[in-house]
Amino acid sequence: MAKEFKLSEDRLKELKEELDYLRTVREKEVAEQIKEARSFGDLSENSEYDEAKNEQGKLYSRIAEVENIIANAVIIEEIEGASLHVRIGSKVKVKDMECGDIEEYTIVGSQEADPMQGRISEDAPFGKALIGASVGDTIRVEAPMGILEYELIDLD
Repeated sequence: MAKEFKLSEDRLKELKEELDYLRTVREKEVAEQIKEARSFGDLSENSEYDEAKNEQGKLYSRIAEVENIIANAVIIEEIEGASLHVRIGSKVKVKDMECGDIEEYTIVGSQEADPMQGRISEDAPFGKALIGASVGDTIRVEAPMGILEYELIDLD
């Protein structure tokens, strides 16, 4: 069975736009690079040709990856109103029990994760620990430096 990719409607739209760009604009650019590199002569010692062919391989690999994600996408339904438990799409505020810092995160599918922007994957250890939690719960996350503890203080 193919792996499902949990995505928001916006992320699915972004991927479809990326796929369109890769198939039209980028594919033509790479084909032009290959054509130009061929014009330099002997292909056996032509580094420009090798580089262009490598770029073509990367392009086709990315196209296949995006097609697979789109084909196996499961749209995360945006549910209006507050939920009592953390789920994909939830916005949470947690308090680090060790230092008292308060941090905000959004729980997302793995294809949308961006920890630097506060978007935590449901597949990440922290995301897994948060899924199903309620306000007031203590969340324990196993990390290389030991068990980290957080209190869930708010949930949207």
